[in-house]
Parts: sequence; structure tokens; C-alpha cells
Amino acid sequence: MYILFLALIIAALLAIAIYRATTVRTKADFLVAGRSLPAIVLVFTLLSSWIGAGSLFAGAEAAYRNGFAALWIPAGGWIGLLLIYFIAPRARRFAQFTIPDLLEARYNQTARVLGTIAIVFAYTGIASYQFRAGGDVLHLIFPDVVTPVLGTYLIAFFVIVLTALAGMSSVAYSDVLIGSIVTAVCIVAAPYLLVHAGGWPGVHAALPATHFEVLGNLTLVHALEFLFPTLLLMLGNQAMYQKFFSARSERDARRAVVGWIVGTVILESLIVSIAVFGSALFPSGEVAEHPREIIAYTARHGLPAMLGALLLAAVFAKVISTASNFLFSPATNLVNDVFVRYIAPQAGNKRVLMVSRLMVVLLGCWALYQAVYAESILEKMLWAYTIYSAALTPVILAAFYSRRVTAWGAVSAIATGTAITLAWDLPAFRGVFPAWIAQRDAIFPALLVALAAMILVSLVTAPPKPEQLARFSN
Repeated sequence: MYILFLALIIAALLAIAIYRATTVRTKADFLVAGRSLPAIVLVFTLLSSWIGAGSLFAGAEAAYRNGFAALWIPAGGWIGLLLIYFIAPRARRFAQFTIPDLLEARYNQTARVLGTIAIVFAYTGIASYQFRAGGDVLHLIFPDVVTPVLGTYLIAFFVIVLTALAGMSSVAYSDVLIGSIVTAVCIVAAPYLLVHAGGWPGVHAALPATHFEVLGNLTLVHALEFLFPTLLLMLGNQAMYQKFFSARSERDARRAVVGWIVGTVILESLIVSIAVFGSALFPSGEVAEHPREIIAYTARHGLPAMLGALLLAAVFAKVISTASNFLFSPATNLVNDVFVRYIAPQAGNKRVLMVSRLMVVLLGCWALYQAVYAESILEKMLWAYTIYSAALTPVILAAFYSRRVTAWGAVSAIATGTAITLAWDLPAFRGVFPAWIAQRDAIFPALLVALAAMILVSLVTAPPKPEQLARFSN
């Protein structure tokens, strides 16, 4: 049954990708689906691109260790979504291809190049732990045949092929199928597991009391270190803005955000609940050594065969979807923001499509290299989120809502946010700071330095020209 559902998912995704590939003729078709996505497709592709291994494995790992306090991670996204409702129409009105397009239009070419570098680092990091999570799923389904490392290689190969076929069109329409399956399965699985664990009395008896507290085992600072990277990634997420650039209209973009808010709150709450109920059922054993696998493990051992197979297939599909989104996004940067912008401005559609697919393959190989050497999906997730959150989100929001941030203020923020995040894991670099700062995750040091650089440099440089502000002020 597990093999059957897995095969059906793979066949359906390949069929969608092959069919959508036949509709791709131009750069706009590949990068932004011809700007034709209706609201309902946007809802599911936004939902599927946001909820992947970060929620199903990193969030589940946090839930296994800390209980419902793990909701601090998705809560950042929920807050961000409320703000995005007002940003979405502005993003669609701008309607380019990538975030670096926006950075150059509002700031300068240097901001565009540095933004591209930050996105490539962050998004290949996110794609890498999707590969790792998918490898874990295949290992759980075929424990005697597929090791986690072999599974990682197989997932990477499939994602690279799927993404290279039709770009945004393939990604978006695959997400409709995936989002529907995952939502339906989680709605059924969560209450079943609650009953199977003995209801609320049984879950409370099996788990520490801290699992049901607001902070759990976390300090407030630690909880905020979970919340802020998610919040800031949500507000500046290029994969999200590309979906808005792909929308049929501003109205479709705004309507999609409403559906996204509802779907995200429901689905992420269910995911954390499944992980908590699973931890009550399986408090020790193999899964205790790899708590990131709790949802997949619970699907394999805690649910009836058909429902468990459906949930595992849904987890597998979700990982595929998110990996495709975050692999496709930086590939568009290298094509649109480097190749077309600086190397071959006159390249025709055929050549651009060929290079786009090549970039997907090359970045997929780099993400695979990172995946093989990443043990903690939670740590890798926070690292990738922090690069983006500190380096890019402040200048993206300033583009829409500040008339005073200058080009060189933005450049300094991107450079310092990226540099501090990349250097933060080096003991020699952390040693420069007091112990109470050095022991923290990188998000607050990197974000505060980036904001300070943006503000201070903007104050001592000339204000933006009116033509730089015109496309962002309405």
C-alpha cells in the first residue's frame, strides 16, 4: 500500500510537470507561469511552498522536544501573513520576475547582485533539508532497501527533474494536488491519533506538563528566536513574491492571501498536534534518537495502514513541493539577475530556457551536497531563514514603505546581514562578542546590525530620486 500511494504521487507529479512543460514557450512562461495563475491555484501553491520539511520535520522536532510551544515557529508566519495581505497587491502591481529586480528598481545594481547572493545561500539551504527529509521518508517506507543517504539522492534527482521541466507552471499546478491531499489527510489523522493516545487525559499523562505551556521548555528569548526568523522570512520570501508576480491580477493576489492565512493556521496547528500526539505514543526508541522523524514515524507505526500510507505519501509530496519551490526560486535569480542581466541581455527564449534548466540542475547538486552533511533539519532551517531575514526582508519592506532608505543603506544592510549570519558559527567570530550575545542564535545580532547599517548609511547619503520611488509609493 505504501508503494502504491508513493507511486501514484510520483506518477501524478510527473504527469503534471510533463503536461505543463508543453505549455512553456517563453521566459515569462517558465519564471512566472505567464502571469496567469488564478486565486485558487495561488492559495495552494503558496500553502505548499511554505509548509514543507520546515514544518513537517523541523517543527515536528521542536514539538517532540517542547510540545505545543513549537507553535512559536509557525506563529511568526501567521503574523507575517496578516501584514502580507496589504503587501500582495503592491507586489503584483510591480510585477517583475524576482526580488533582485525589485532591489535594482528601488535601489541599485549592487543591491541586486548582493541580494542574489543572499537568496542563493538561503534557498539552496532550504532545498537541502527538504532533500534530507525526503530521504528519511523513503528510509521509513523501505527500511531494508533505502538508507537515509540513498533516499536523499533519490529525492534530489526527482526534484531536479520535476522542477526543470516546466518551472513555475509545473511547481504551481503540482502544488494544487499536493496541498489538497495534505490538508485532507491531516484533518483526519490528528483526531484519530488523539483518540489512539487516550484522548487529552492520556496525552497529558504521557508527556511532561511543560509540553502544554506557552513557553514549554523554552525561554522567552529562545521562543522569539523561533518566531522572528519565520516572521521575517515570510515578509520577504522571494518564492511568495514570485507567486504574486505570477498572479492573474491584483485582486487574485489579495484573495489568495486570505485563503493562505486560513489554510496555514489550520494545517500548521494540525502538524504540531500530530507531532505531540505521536510523541505521547512513541516517547522512546528509534524516533527518540531522530525526533525530526516523529510525523513520518507515527504515520508508519501509529495509524491504520491506509491512513498511514496516505499521510506518508502526503509528507513525501509536501517535501517534493517545497524543495521544487526553493530550488526553482534561486535558479530564476541566476538566470534573470545574472545571465540575462549581465552575460547575454539579447538571449532568445530558447537559450534562456536551456540555461534556466541548467541552473536548476547545478543548484540542485549544490543543495544535495549540503543535505548530505546536515544532521539537524531544525538548525539548518533556522540558519537559512536567518540569512534571508536579516539580509533581505528589511530592505524589501523598506522598498514598499519607506521613502528615505537609500541605495547604499540597502547595500550595507544586505552585506552585513549576510556576512554576520555566515560567520556566526565560527568560534573566532563569536569570540568578539560578549558571552550573553555569543551564545544566542544569529538572528538578533545579524538583524540588529543590518537594521543599524541601513538606517545610519541612509542618514548620511542622498535621498532616493523620485523615479526610484514612483513604482512603490502607491
